[in-house]
Amino acid sequence: MPSSITSFTPVLASLVSLLAVLPIVLLGKRPNLREGATFLAAFIKFGLVVSMLPTILAGSTIEFTVWEIVPNLAIAFRVDGLGMLFGLVASSLWIVTSLYSIGYMRGLKEHSQTRFFTFFAISLSATIGVAFAANLFTLYLFYEMLSLATYPLVTHHQDKEARTGGRTYLTYLLSTSIGFVLPALIFVYVKTGSSMEFSSSGFLSGHITASEALILLLLFTFGFAKSGLMPFHSWLPGAMVAPTPVSALLHAVAVVKVGVFCILRVFTGVFGTDYLQDLDIATVVAWIAAFTIVASSLIALTQDNLKRRLAFSTVGQLSYIILGAALLSDRAVTGSMTHIAMHAVGKITLFMCAGAIFVATGKKYISQMDGLGRKMPITFAAFSIGALSVIGLPPTGGLISKFYLVTGAMDAGQSALLVIFLISTILNAAYLLPIGYRAFFPKDPQLAKQPFSWKTTEEANWQCITPLSITAVLAIILFIKPQFLLQLAGLMVGANG
Repeated sequence: MPSSITSFTPVLASLVSLLAVLPIVLLGKRPNLREGATFLAAFIKFGLVVSMLPTILAGSTIEFTVWEIVPNLAIAFRVDGLGMLFGLVASSLWIVTSLYSIGYMRGLKEHSQTRFFTFFAISLSATIGVAFAANLFTLYLFYEMLSLATYPLVTHHQDKEARTGGRTYLTYLLSTSIGFVLPALIFVYVKTGSSMEFSSSGFLSGHITASEALILLLLFTFGFAKSGLMPFHSWLPGAMVAPTPVSALLHAVAVVKVGVFCILRVFTGVFGTDYLQDLDIATVVAWIAAFTIVASSLIALTQDNLKRRLAFSTVGQLSYIILGAALLSDRAVTGSMTHIAMHAVGKITLFMCAGAIFVATGKKYISQMDGLGRKMPITFAAFSIGALSVIGLPPTGGLISKFYLVTGAMDAGQSALLVIFLISTILNAAYLLPIGYRAFFPKDPQLAKQPFSWKTTEEANWQCITPLSITAVLAIILFIKPQFLLQLAGLMVGANG
């Protein structure tokens, strides 16, 4: 039987970036020291998360209750396979995103950099809080904390476009969480009288009717709108007014992954996959996700602005995770969990490349990028690798999660949804591969004749290039060595099976 260990480590892993806020603010006029504090907190956070990995891989969990507010309602932390997988993704990518942020913010001489790094740190504290939440109540608190902490990042430029995008961002996320999730949470608490602690078999069975279960499932699915599921997705492309490091944070490290992570928790820890199979209600969510996948991919094809194309790509890729969970088969759920990591690495690479292109050339439209691959070979090589990962092609980790999702659809006997995965893959290739191709092989004969030389490259600064190179290599490493991610996912799938 798996054991449970009581430890303050998961709490500290969440708090460490919050504790870094004070030195970041105090050192605001000394940028090198300020960013040194950011890096120190990032490495400590990652170290704390990694220190718990052997315990989780051994099949145990780590728990700590901070405060029991009223009977059966506590702020509590618990680390299991799924939480560890997400915690590793968030804490590791915070390090490379912090380095990238320095290069981007300094390269463009952005204002209010201290404020930026302050709320960046708070956002990561909330993200790890979500990853290690032991119950639905704690998850909700950190989810709301993340919404509020990322608002100043989205509105960083403080112009009309940023304020409009920020209002849309906060309106969507708060209205859905307060309007959908909070009533659902209260209903669950009243109906079950339990602590709402996540369980491998869920905790709703025997407490609600089938119709109540369907309503609750939809409230939670749409209420966690950070997942970008249509029709509650418009905030996501609207948030592209933020600086590119924020876009990377939103699309890979924190916000959107928190949305799909919360939905995974609802499927596996609140309802339980067995209970959902008995009720036969998850298919409704599966088809909503399938529609989102195809529709967002078609919209992405029409976007000339690179960040907007990547934003609509994210909307579709997040629904891969939701669809995998809704299929309920072991392989599909495994693919859903591992896709959190695989998509994070691929998509953060693409966004950092978009930012590096803007820092070096000021260009943000795909139609302007003909021949840029000869001037920025590292950036566009990394972009091509990131694109392969998002599409799900070798030699990148995206192939692994896509394989499990596709075979999981077959296991579930959902041939129509299997076709959705295949159509989406073709659409992904259609909107991503031409970007790298036109950068290296432009149609303009004059651009095509330009000789390549490392001496004439015009890459962005090294703080931008190094992180995107690291994540591109990581995408390949996850193809070669995906075992520990599959093992973490397997701990959850085995517990639910």
